[in-house]
Amino acid sequence: MDLSDWIARWADLRPEKVALRFEGEEISYRSFAARIGRLAAALKGELDVGRGDRVAFLGYNSPEMLDLLFACARLGAILVPLNWRLAAPEHAYILKNCQADVLFAEADFHDHVESIRDGLTETRLVSYGEEAPAGWLYYDGLVGKMAGKWGGPVEARNPHVDYDAPILIVYTSGTTGRPKGAVLTQNALFWNAVNSAHMHDLTSRDHVLTVLPMFHVGGLNIQTLPALHAGATVTLHRRFEPTATLASLAEDRPTLTVLVPATIAALAGHSRWAETDLSSLRLVTTGSSIVPVPVLEIIHGRGIPCIQVYGSTETAPIAIYLTVEDAERKAGSTGKPAVHCDVRLVDATDREVKPGTAGEILVRGPNVMFEYWGDPSATAVSLKDGWFHTGDIAHVDEDGYYWVDERKKDLIVSGGENIYPAELEAVLAESPDIAEAAVVARADIKWGEVPVAVVVRREDSTIGPEEVLALFPGRLAGFKHPKDVVFMEALPRNAMGKVLKYALRDLVG
Repeated sequence: MDLSDWIARWADLRPEKVALRFEGEEISYRSFAARIGRLAAALKGELDVGRGDRVAFLGYNSPEMLDLLFACARLGAILVPLNWRLAAPEHAYILKNCQADVLFAEADFHDHVESIRDGLTETRLVSYGEEAPAGWLYYDGLVGKMAGKWGGPVEARNPHVDYDAPILIVYTSGTTGRPKGAVLTQNALFWNAVNSAHMHDLTSRDHVLTVLPMFHVGGLNIQTLPALHAGATVTLHRRFEPTATLASLAEDRPTLTVLVPATIAALAGHSRWAETDLSSLRLVTTGSSIVPVPVLEIIHGRGIPCIQVYGSTETAPIAIYLTVEDAERKAGSTGKPAVHCDVRLVDATDREVKPGTAGEILVRGPNVMFEYWGDPSATAVSLKDGWFHTGDIAHVDEDGYYWVDERKKDLIVSGGENIYPAELEAVLAESPDIAEAAVVARADIKWGEVPVAVVVRREDSTIGPEEVLALFPGRLAGFKHPKDVVFMEALPRNAMGKVLKYALRDLVG
C-alpha cells in the first residue's frame, strides 16, 4: 500500500463525499482519485518518473499540489515542495541539491524559474499556465493525453512501493546558512496522521480550513493530510488573506483550522473580527514558535479552545501536543508526547533531567525523518540511536506537561517562517565595508519577531543602513531581510571569543 490508497479507499466507500473545496470548485473523493491516477500515469508514461525520482513543486496551495503528492506516493517518487517566498538563488540551490528531475511551476513563477534556468539543465519544466516559455511542457496536455490514452480507470504504479518509501524532501535552513532537506517517508506521514487524529479527535465528519502554506509541514501535515486520511473535507485557500479567511470561517463553516501567532494577530486586528461568526469551529491549533498566552486568549475569548502543537520539519511535525480538555487549564504548555512518539529531556551529556529541570528535547518515533538529503554528517549529528536532537529546551511540570523554554539556537520566527541568522550573516560577511556582523531577533507586534543586523564597519568605511539593506534583494527571500541596522564599534564577546547574542538581543530590543 501507499498513501494514494487513502484517497482510493474513500473513493470506493464514499465516492461523492467532497474531499477538496477550492475557489468555488468541489472535488469529490471519486474525482480526486481519478485526478491522481491520470497524473501518476503522466508522470510515469510521459516523464519517466520512477521510484526515488525528485519532483519539485513551485506554487501556492492548490488541489494540483495534493494531486502531485499522492501521484508521487503511488510511483515511489519524492515531492520537493518549494517555499515560494524564497529568492531565485535559494531555489537554484535546492533544485541542484536534490537533483530535481521535474519542476512543476505555476504561471506566477515562470519568470522566476527562467532567471535560474541555466542551472537547471537536467530538470524538465512543466507549466500549470496556458502559456509558458519555450521548452516547457504543459500540465493540461500531459494529463489530458493520459485520459485519452487510457480511456477508463487509470492505474499506473511502480513495484516495491510501500510506506517505507520516501515521499517528501522539505528544506529547512540550518545554522550553517545552507538549507538541509529533511527526508520524510510515507510511513512518517501515516503515523503523523494517526497522531493528528488523536490530537484533534479528527474524523470524517470534520471540515478543515487550510490557509497556511503547504510547502511547510505545518500547513500540509498538521491537519490537511490527516483530514484526507480520515475521509474529511478540506477547504484550501491559495494563501492566507485575513478578509478571505474570516469570510470562509463564517460561510464555509469549518470545524478545524491551524493558525500561527502572526495570522491570529492579523485576524484579531481585522475590523470584522468581532462580528464574524466562528461558531462552527470546535478547535483552533497553533504553534511554530513559543506562543504567548495573550495570543491563545484571543481565541479563547471567542469561546473556542486553542491548543498548541510542538514539532519541527524533521518530526513531520507532530511530536507533543495539548488536547482540548487542557486548552485553558494548561494554556502556554505544548502538552504531552504524541501517542506514537517518545520524548526525552536531556542535559549536555545526554542524561535525562528531573521534572522541573530544563533539558534538550529529543524525539523518537515512526514520524521522525529518515535523513537529511545527501548530508550524512548533519544526519549523524541530529539523529543518534533513533533519537532526533531538536536543540530546543523545555521542562516538564509536576503533571507531566511540557513547556518550551527556548527555541533552537539563534532561530528567528517571523510570521511563522523560520529565519536562521547564519544565512544573513553570510551575505554581510561578503561586503568589503563590513568588518564583522551578527543578526538577532527584535520583537515585533505584527510578525512576532524580525531580524536586525548589528554591523561593525571596516576602518575608513562609511557604509550606511541603506547600503547594508541593499545587500539582500535578489540573494535571500524578502521575509529574511533585516528590518533594521544597528552599528557598533565592536561585537560583544565572551572569554572564548564567542559573540554574545543575548547581549545583542537586549541592545536591539
